[in-house]
Amino acid sequence: MSVRESVWNTAPTSAPAQRGDRYAAGSADHPAKMLPAIAAHAIRTYTQPGDLVLDPMCGIGTTLVEAVHLGRHAFGTEYEPKWANMARANLALAARQGATGKAAVTCTDARHLLTHVSPERHGTAALVITSPPYGPSVHGQVRSTRETGERGVVKKHYRYSRDPHNLAHVATDQLLDAFTHILTQCRTMLRPGGTAVVTTRPWRTRGELIDLPSAVLAAGQAAGLIPAERCVALLAGIRDSRLIARPSFFQMKNVRDARREGIPLHLVQHEDVLIFTRPAPHATASRHKPCTGRDRCPVQPTTGRCNYHRAERRKKG
Repeated sequence: MSVRESVWNTAPTSAPAQRGDRYAAGSADHPAKMLPAIAAHAIRTYTQPGDLVLDPMCGIGTTLVEAVHLGRHAFGTEYEPKWANMARANLALAARQGATGKAAVTCTDARHLLTHVSPERHGTAALVITSPPYGPSVHGQVRSTRETGERGVVKKHYRYSRDPHNLAHVATDQLLDAFTHILTQCRTMLRPGGTAVVTTRPWRTRGELIDLPSAVLAAGQAAGLIPAERCVALLAGIRDSRLIARPSFFQMKNVRDARREGIPLHLVQHEDVLIFTRPAPHATASRHKPCTGRDRCPVQPTTGRCNYHRAERRKKG
């Protein structure tokens, strides 16, 4: 298990270098791939070999691939058939390369996760890793005139699909409602004390900052999960104690445009990593210490006894 750190050094090399020959051709076309090192760090930190890892929106299967290479088992769901098939291809490649874990992918909407998992498997996952979709304004690959020979900038691979029901295409409030529902089902899949890791970042729409990390934190709490840590996963490398930025074309353009208008915008060099746990049964009971007076816990005004012990006496009859 990794040492717990609040800053994860997850980009010592670029994303293409991290994927190398471990992912099938076509994987790079997905518009929102998690860095393999982020998934691997979370898996090493919060699980043991043989544990089950779940990704309800697995895309091309990065979480699943890293899990099986680390001797964990994995299960993922993916809404888009194209990416579900790519995830299966990546898992097949991992198996050929000697990965010891077992994994499966189901093509379905994550909002219906539990209908595709037998009740016997509820409460068995040690770890959930996922990330909400951001939409086309944040993702995509860019080719310049120098690369294409055509005038202007060409953007491609910025859509998950053209399906309007894909969460990447809905308004932010609808996305958060759906994501809360997904996390609620993930809570059911987690074993007591299990961990959910959500990577996310803010973005700007028409100059307005969308604070998605804070909204996701609230969604996790609404889903019945307990916030445990808030970490930073670096998207920049470190060399001689300095950050080596690897910004996208759009990041550079947005920052330059903002600075020309006098707005001191900076490059985003990290993703927020929000870490939740599923509360263990009777967690409140195990944490509650014997009462030592009215100043220590809430009391009933008529009896002077604390609410917790009053409720426990009722349970015992």
